[in-house]
Amino acid sequence: MTWNYFIIFAIISVVCWIIGAIASWKEKKTLTFVFTSLGLAVFFSYILLMWITLERPPLRTMGETRLWYSFFLPLAGIIVYSRWHYRWILSFSTLLATVFVCINLFKPEIHSKTLMPALQSPWFAPHVIVYMMAYAMLGAAMVMAVYLLFIKKTAATPQELDITDNLVYVGMSFVTLGMLMGALWAKEAWGHYWSWDPKETWAAITWLSYLVYIHYRQYKPMRPKPALVMLIVCFCLLQMCWWGINYLPSAQGVSVHTYSLD
Repeated sequence: MTWNYFIIFAIISVVCWIIGAIASWKEKKTLTFVFTSLGLAVFFSYILLMWITLERPPLRTMGETRLWYSFFLPLAGIIVYSRWHYRWILSFSTLLATVFVCINLFKPEIHSKTLMPALQSPWFAPHVIVYMMAYAMLGAAMVMAVYLLFIKKTAATPQELDITDNLVYVGMSFVTLGMLMGALWAKEAWGHYWSWDPKETWAAITWLSYLVYIHYRQYKPMRPKPALVMLIVCFCLLQMCWWGINYLPSAQGVSVHTYSLD
């Protein structure tokens, strides 16, 4: 399976997700679950085929991690829809997933079979996959914040705030698990759990920012607007942790966590 076949799987998946999103607006729950799940199955089948072809987890380059993020966004959307029946969440998750799919289509990465020794650890795949799931859940929380602040423009209901908080709780759980896996991986690969590498520093900043949000919501439950603004800022910090550090001068030639393109 080569990158040239990605467009076929991508188009089929996106079309299924769009049909699922439209069905959710028309209150056709069965069609929503069927087409969204079908799109997820098609997209994940490509990831598995890439895994087999590359003889390694497709998690090395930015393009490969975007594959997982494109998969986890609709997955997070259908989870939210099944739990809270928010029709619009699938539209937003599909839109965001499509954006990442298009980035991969127009800016494909080089996919090499080789992995540096440090990436051959058994902690590599679960660490990155858990983080991608966390990014998707926290992305859904950010979408909720944007919706409540700029689209709804009225006082958020307790149910909406509970959904946002629950997404953050789940996302933070995955982030924490990912950090623990990363520490174990670092100990195995480099002999220490934490070294304040630029990636690790931004991971700590991101984790602490979401922790501040959680504590603020606990102590100021009747003031949601600052919390929602805070949530958008947290997601910006998350993007810095994920790919922004690749452009930091301090990470060039120093960080062992920047994504390789060859």
